[in-house]
Amino acid sequence: MTTLTATGASSDPAAPAPEAATPKTSVASRVAAVTGHWAVRFALVVIGLFWLMPTAGLLSSSLRDPAEVSISGWWNIFDLNGSFPWIIDKSQLTVSNYDALFANDQVMSSLWTTVLITVPATVLVVVIGALAGYAFAWMDFPGRDWWFLVVVGLLVVPIQVALVPVAKLFNTLGIFETTPGVVLFHTAFGLPFAIFLLRNFFAEIPRELLEAARLDGAGEIRLFARVVLPLGGPAIASLGIFQFLWVWNDMLVALIFADSTNPPVTVALQQQMRQFGNNIDVLAPGAFISMLVPLAVFFAFQKQFVSGVMAGSVK
Repeated sequence: MTTLTATGASSDPAAPAPEAATPKTSVASRVAAVTGHWAVRFALVVIGLFWLMPTAGLLSSSLRDPAEVSISGWWNIFDLNGSFPWIIDKSQLTVSNYDALFANDQVMSSLWTTVLITVPATVLVVVIGALAGYAFAWMDFPGRDWWFLVVVGLLVVPIQVALVPVAKLFNTLGIFETTPGVVLFHTAFGLPFAIFLLRNFFAEIPRELLEAARLDGAGEIRLFARVVLPLGGPAIASLGIFQFLWVWNDMLVALIFADSTNPPVTVALQQQMRQFGNNIDVLAPGAFISMLVPLAVFFAFQKQFVSGVMAGSVK
């Protein structure tokens, strides 16, 4: 016999349980959600266009005649009086500026010098930082925690403080105003951040995974190469992108420690401006090519970069 309790619910155990009431979303709430979603996307597109505007202006200036650049803005390549979307006035575009750039031996040589500085400085920081990060994360040695505190302390040392003493040291060693000296400087100041980043990432690897590899007979070198490096790929890619962009766009260290007769591209472009004034036919295409290389590197590794940035944010 079924009875009712004081609350009105049935006491019969065979009676079906009442279904939970599902909250109903109003039409206004759904419209607001969709509108908010598209509003956010529209805002992001507008912000992205504003960020790309200097790049578009530099590309436009590099393709225009220097006489036209000196008397009108880069947006004049568009027919603003016509219907939207505006049409590019192809009569204003020319590749003669790039011909002048490729004929400029100093600028082209500086691009190769920049490559010779950036690639070794990036590879050395990534390799040494990965080895040191693994050692600080999973190897026991005397004073490990104290040495790691020293590495963390080096993160707050500004480059400007070390310019004069390092210049004197490099002069004594005979590597002042040489490409190896610039590579060594960038490597030394890039390692603290690299070790700090990779150590924290490697420490998140499950200990059971490493112990299982050790039980299978893997030594430290094989464990590092076969287990830690594949799992640390996103963080290593992020570090490589950061280091590459920093070294490629550097001007302060290159201005002091690089060879003045064959400097990197940042210094070479600055020398062109100082020597020839508004030499826009060389400066604009040179600056655009100098900016194009790190952009290509970033877009080539953007997936790994995003994965490395997000790593550790969700457990």
